[in-house]
Amino acid sequence: MNNDLILLGHGSGGRLSHQLLDDLIIPTISGSASNGQNDAALLGPVQGRLAYTTDSYVVDPIFFPGGTIGSLAVHGTVNDLAMMGARPLWLSVALIIEEGFSKTDLKRILEDMRTAADAAGVAIVTGDTKVVPRGKADKIFITTSGVGAVEHKILIHGANAQNGDVIIINGTIGDHGIAVMARREGLEVGTEIHSDSAALNDLVSNLIAELGDSVHVLRDPTRGGVATTIKEIAQQSGVAITLYEDALPIKPAVRGVCSIMGLDPLFVANEGKLLLFVTADATETALSVMRKHPLGVDASLIGTVVSGSAGRVQMETSVGGMRSVDMLSGEQLPRIC
Repeated sequence: MNNDLILLGHGSGGRLSHQLLDDLIIPTISGSASNGQNDAALLGPVQGRLAYTTDSYVVDPIFFPGGTIGSLAVHGTVNDLAMMGARPLWLSVALIIEEGFSKTDLKRILEDMRTAADAAGVAIVTGDTKVVPRGKADKIFITTSGVGAVEHKILIHGANAQNGDVIIINGTIGDHGIAVMARREGLEVGTEIHSDSAALNDLVSNLIAELGDSVHVLRDPTRGGVATTIKEIAQQSGVAITLYEDALPIKPAVRGVCSIMGLDPLFVANEGKLLLFVTADATETALSVMRKHPLGVDASLIGTVVSGSAGRVQMETSVGGMRSVDMLSGEQLPRIC
């Protein structure tokens, strides 16, 4: 018998399940003692409002340049909390593992989750593991939930974009989606493209500390990319938005792959980017704060909230014309997060 493989018995709740938890999952992902297992985590008191989010990750491949499904799951949930202006505190992790999956690969994923959580300053406090028969899943799926504290009274949400706001992104777009697709398809593009997967809570904390209530909206443009996220905000807030094509920061390698594959970088997923809607008078401060942070060195002003039909998004093109921007239709790149 190959002792490196996950068996159906590892999800039975019996001896094999306890061995998997005690010997691999719990010490790797949390460092907690096995005798501390209970049906729920008891969380400490917090100041302010609570933010809560949940997400599932089914990315293929599970290992890609710049990250793994494990680090991606932590970063994505931390970022969803941060986009509400919350300080992420606690995470839960649920694993759906296919029979026959490698324990070595599982350990690598769990180590990446622990490293990402430690770097983001959050604790993985509870979780669950299930094993399904071979062929009933694709290696491993992960669901993470997160709780954070909103320790200020600033209202940051998608319906708060206001006329005159400028839109700033902290760096290049499309990196994650193209990195995953290139690895999945075995594309040789001359230079390796890395996912931008990263936890944004430290950058968000700096922005809120410096800008205060000049911050109106924060959103991470994941599935559907920048275009879909901008369209969602325009509809939520009942405003019109103009984007500037020449201002969009796109790496040449990403632009090249998109050109070859017939993809629009505006619709490609990102996992370490945020869109900031901020008052125009705070533009220079916002750009300065971002560019001083490792995750914001390529920050750019890419658009403005303008008067016009509610929900309308237009792009000022590089040749001076205007074109309509809508949400992604269909699935441009499946299994991207």
